[in-house]
Amino acid sequence: MILSIIAALDEEGGIGFKNQIPWHLPVDLGRFKKLTMGHHLILGRKTYQSIGKPLPGRRMIVLSRNPEYKLTGSRLAGSLQDALQIARDAGDSEVFVIGGAEIYQLALPIADRMYLSHVHTTSKADVYFPAYDADNWLKICEQEFPADQANPIGHTFRHLIRKISP
Repeated sequence: MILSIIAALDEEGGIGFKNQIPWHLPVDLGRFKKLTMGHHLILGRKTYQSIGKPLPGRRMIVLSRNPEYKLTGSRLAGSLQDALQIARDAGDSEVFVIGGAEIYQLALPIADRMYLSHVHTTSKADVYFPAYDADNWLKICEQEFPADQANPIGHTFRHLIRKISP
């Protein structure tokens, strides 16, 4: 099973402010939907609360330290390893970590792929994507998306895969 991270971050690595995404980019949201449709999504409780409901066509696994946390239409897991096992047991070929920062930090050392949208702005942020060593990743795709009427901020989409050590 492939473990992928998917995130949108600004030029300083900001990914959120007051539990919300600081921008609205329909083209990026469409790409997120296309990539994740039919797969398991792993996310933290705060990210789940910011979304507010399960996303259609995907199975959400919420990480929480509170085993009594109540969910409707999603699964609860106490650790990243437990969440990965749920997806593996379901036969998923690729599982996506969708945030927040703590969950990205847990997944980064073992992730196989990253789908990153680098938003060409600096936002007011209180949550940041964790630092990673770019030397460990191979860029296999890069696409530029200029600002337009529907997407007020330009961004660059990058698909990275982990380099395999010889």
